[in-house]
Amino acid sequence: MEIIIHEHENIRIAEIQSDNIVLNNVQDALDIMVTADEKGARKIIMYEKNIHPDFFLLRTRLAGEILQKFTNYMVNLAIVGDFNKYNSKSLSGFIYETNKGNQFCFVDSLQKAKDMLLK
Repeated sequence: MEIIIHEHENIRIAEIQSDNIVLNNVQDALDIMVTADEKGARKIIMYEKNIHPDFFLLRTRLAGEILQKFTNYMVNLAIVGDFNKYNSKSLSGFIYETNKGNQFCFVDSLQKAKDMLLK
């Protein structure tokens, strides 16, 4: 796993890059938040390909558990990917509602992720 730091007007965003799945469970989320925080970033960009597929099956409750940790520790998260491939009305609704807020977002490009996290 590599972390690239993007900085804009003293706001640091940690972009997580990897060829592997790095977010499998709640502990992985906590570890990623700690690693980003050590680099001065309280905003994180992750890619869908680096997140265990169970996250996107809402019945597993993995997404809720992980996002609750981000909420508890006041860390913002943007997930970049193609979410149209999931044929799930509940996931589509979840993404729609989540994107209305300002702590999490699901977007289709790195630039959109940075833009959302800088709001």
